[in-house]
Amino acid sequence: MTRILNITASPSRDGSVSTALVARLTEALSDAETAVVTRDLGSTPPPHLDEATIGAFYTPEDARSDAQRQQIALSDTLVDELEAADVIIIGAPMHNFGIPSALKAWVDQVARVGRTFRYTENGPEGLLKGKKTYVVTARGGDYSATGPVAHLDHQAPYLRTVLGFMGLDDVTFIHAQGVAKSEEGIRRAEAEIDAIADAGIGAAA
Repeated sequence: MTRILNITASPSRDGSVSTALVARLTEALSDAETAVVTRDLGSTPPPHLDEATIGAFYTPEDARSDAQRQQIALSDTLVDELEAADVIIIGAPMHNFGIPSALKAWVDQVARVGRTFRYTENGPEGLLKGKKTYVVTARGGDYSATGPVAHLDHQAPYLRTVLGFMGLDDVTFIHAQGVAKSEEGIRRAEAEIDAIADAGIGAAA
């Protein structure tokens, strides 16, 4: 059985391009044996980190108080979802050249030493290995590598870096570019999704 984790981050309940493309990719990669878990960060954003949460993260597990365990219960659940997934699909609209704050809050909740990465004598090592990850973005403008504003894309570089830090280094990006001007970028993204589906689950594009 293949387990897919969907993470959507658009605050829009209707008409979200990134959420629709995540649904299309999920359907394309699913069969009767696929289990899908969806985490809608746009509707239910995780809390931003505070002093108590950070303190609980860095307290050894066997030394945590009941209050600390409760403080990081959601974080534990979010990490559990990542660990259980075979395929991870992240939907990310571009907000002000980067990612939505809800998605950043999720990253901060799951980037945890001892759970998703660890420090070794050779440097940090990601612990979420062997998982295929897709990132589906929606951008109002065209931030493609050959475009004139590619240098303003702080979305894809950040996500590639932080996902790789946690061991998710097999990442395929699918960008819907220029959606504020036309639907051409959406059609191209849909075509990429269809090509991935034809190649089979876990195939890189």
